[in-house]
Amino acid sequence: MNPFAFVVSYAIAVLVLIPASAMTIVAGAWYGVARGTAYALIGALIGSTGAFLVARYGARDFVARRLAALSIGGRLGAVERAVTARGLPIVFLLRLSPIVPFNFLNYALGLTTIKLRDFLVASAGMIPGAIMYAYAGKVAGVALAVAGQAQVPRETSYYALLIGGLAATMAAVILVARAARRALRDV
Repeated sequence: MNPFAFVVSYAIAVLVLIPASAMTIVAGAWYGVARGTAYALIGALIGSTGAFLVARYGARDFVARRLAALSIGGRLGAVERAVTARGLPIVFLLRLSPIVPFNFLNYALGLTTIKLRDFLVASAGMIPGAIMYAYAGKVAGVALAVAGQAQVPRETSYYALLIGGLAATMAAVILVARAARRALRDV
């Protein structure tokens, strides 16, 4: 798929609540870790900004009702208080946490007082997760290609490095997520 079409598809997927992690895994499988991560982050930033702006200016009451209906509304007060008190760092930590649903968070943050600029800067918290999912996609893509004999198998060291790199990336993301979760509990 053309990278531009992928980025647009990713942005639309974020707006319609298709899991971003699945899209990032596909990006890693199709484009590799570096380009897959870049394309996924561009699509995620465009889509998340769109969701933020829809919630903020386009359909505020509708979004608030939908989030409340999904039992997310009860947590909005806590998110609003935390964001009001410490905006950018809280949103950055929320972006780092794999427990917080990415797509719903975009809409929920549009209902808060955070400035768009701070929302965008704090979105850098998406980077570790994007790298991890793109790496997982790369590993899955290689495994599928080998299973389907679509490419000549490489040496064992290549696969060991690929799997070891995925494990190291996952471990790093887990450690960052735990630290983010602890910091959010303290708020």
